Amino acid sequence: MESVASTAKDRLIKSTKRKNHGESSGKVIVTLAALIIIAATLSMTIFLSIKGMQAFIINGVNPIEFLTSTEWNPTGENPEFGAFPFIFGSLAVTLMAALIAGPLGIGGAIFMTEIAPSWGRKILQPIIELLVGIPSVVYGFIALTIIVPFIRDYSSGTGYSLLAGIIVLAVMILPTITTISTDAIAAIPNHLRDGSYALGATRWQTIWKVLLPSVMPSLWTAIILGMARAFGEALAVQMVIGNVRDLPGSIFDPSATLTSIITLNMGHTTYGSIENNTLWSMGLILLLISLLFILIIRFLSARRKI
Repeated sequence: MESVASTAKDRLIKSTKRKNHGESSGKVIVTLAALIIIAATLSMTIFLSIKGMQAFIINGVNPIEFLTSTEWNPTGENPEFGAFPFIFGSLAVTLMAALIAGPLGIGGAIFMTEIAPSWGRKILQPIIELLVGIPSVVYGFIALTIIVPFIRDYSSGTGYSLLAGIIVLAVMILPTITTISTDAIAAIPNHLRDGSYALGATRWQTIWKVLLPSVMPSLWTAIILGMARAFGEALAVQMVIGNVRDLPGSIFDPSATLTSIITLNMGHTTYGSIENNTLWSMGLILLLISLLFILIIRFLSARRKI
C-alpha cells in the first residue's frame, strides 16, 4: 500500500511540475511576443520621427510654411515645400468617405440584427467578407474603369477627381464599419428590447431611442476605425484622384493625398535630399494623424466601459 501511495504521489508531483513548466514557458513566449511588438512599434515611431524632422532641422524648411503653404515645387530654382493641398486631400477624402460609409454600414448592421436577423446575415455577411478580401489595386482598377468615366461623362472634368477617391474609400471602409456595428448591436442585452416593447414602443422607436443610444460609442469607434483605414490608403486612391499639386475647387476637381504623393515621388528622389526629407515629413504627419485616430478610439472605448 505504501509503495502504491508513493507512486501516486510521485506521479502527482511530476504532473504538477510539468504543468508549472508549461505555464512558465507560455508566459515567456507571450511576454516575448509582446516585447517584440512594443519594440517594433517604438523603433518605427522613433525612426520616422527622426527622418520626418530632418527637413526642418537640417534643411531649414519652415514647419509653419510646410503645413500651411499651397505651393509645392521641390525641383524649381526656388524650391517651395507646401504640403497643405495634400493634407487637405487626405482629410477630405477620409471625412467624406466616412460620411457615406458610416450611415450605410450602421444601416446594414441594423438590418442584419434587428430587421431581418434570421436571413439578413446569410445574405450580407458573405458580401461583406468578399469586400474585405478584395485587394486595393482591384478596387482602384474597377474605379478607374467605371467611376472615373462616369464622372467624366456627367461633369466638365477628366473624371479623375476627389469624388472618385471618396467613392472608392467609402466602399473599402464599409466592411469595417458594418462588421463592428453589427457586433455592437448584437451584443445589446435583450431585456432592453423587451422593456421598450413592453412600454408600447414600435420596432423603429426601439432602435432609434433605445438601441442606438446605448451603443453610440461603439458605432463611433467603428466609424473612426474606418477613417483610420481610409486615411492610410494609397494605391486605390492614387489611381483615381488625379494626383495634382493644387487645392481642388470642388469634389469634381483632381486632388492628391499624402500617401499618393509619397508613393509617386519617393522612388524619384535621392536619399537624404531636401525633397526626400520633406516626403519623410509627410510620413510623420500621417503617423501623427493616425495617432490622433487611436487616441479618439481609446477615448470612445473608455466611455463604452462606463
